[in-house]
Amino acid sequence: MNGISAAHKSLPFGTVVRVVELETGRSVDVRINDRGPFVEGRIIDLSRGAAQRLGIVDKGITRVGLRILSWPR
Repeated sequence: MNGISAAHKSLPFGTVVRVVELETGRSVDVRINDRGPFVEGRIIDLSRGAAQRLGIVDKGITRVGLRILSWPR
């Protein structure tokens, strides 16, 4: 929960993704280690640690961009 990880519906476990908060340009690199989100319209769920690095814990949700950095081997 407090680590730096994320959940995505279709990316393979182990994929490393750069998540960019579109309003501020802040980014964090996360590893996909879970399935989700299960809320319509959301593309990724971040761990609390990743959300803290982006500065979005108090916001709860925000618009982000994703860039795949590496695929699992």
